[in-house]
Amino acid sequence: MKNKIANRNLPQLFLRARGSLMSHFRPILSHFGLTDQQWRILRVLDEYGQLEPRELCEMCQILSPSMAGVLARMEEIDLISRSPMKGDQRRVLVNLSGHGIQLMSEIAPLIDSQYQHIEQSFGKQAIADLILALEEFIQASEDTVQHVELEARPPATKIRSKNPPHPDGGRNK
Repeated sequence: MKNKIANRNLPQLFLRARGSLMSHFRPILSHFGLTDQQWRILRVLDEYGQLEPRELCEMCQILSPSMAGVLARMEEIDLISRSPMKGDQRRVLVNLSGHGIQLMSEIAPLIDSQYQHIEQSFGKQAIADLILALEEFIQASEDTVQHVELEARPPATKIRSKNPPHPDGGRNK
């Protein structure tokens, strides 16, 4: 069967590349009992300092409902602290806790060492070129890429199951 879409599945390729790259870092994260999501949050807070949860969602690519649970767990295990924002008590700032800062200082040399191994395998210039290409791709996507115009159409119809409904309407009696 011939593909109906002519172009490669770039989002799938990005996901596979991310998975491949993370396979080099997961043993380090697992050693310290961290999930990928927790690591992304720690890394961003270490780099940028205190942030609001909505900023963390965007920077870490974590959906808001998931972020709430991850932050709660990270606060429970003392990796982060949350405090009300001065001037607006409804808003919250997230910071690395003392334990989170200490953990980052333990992990940082291992992460840097793993990056060196990756650079040795692929070449420092290849990694630099990849980073530049990805940054340019992200910037172009935000600034200049036109979107396909879509025709108005009726609301999507519900996809129906091939299985007929159960005689009791799916309820057990």
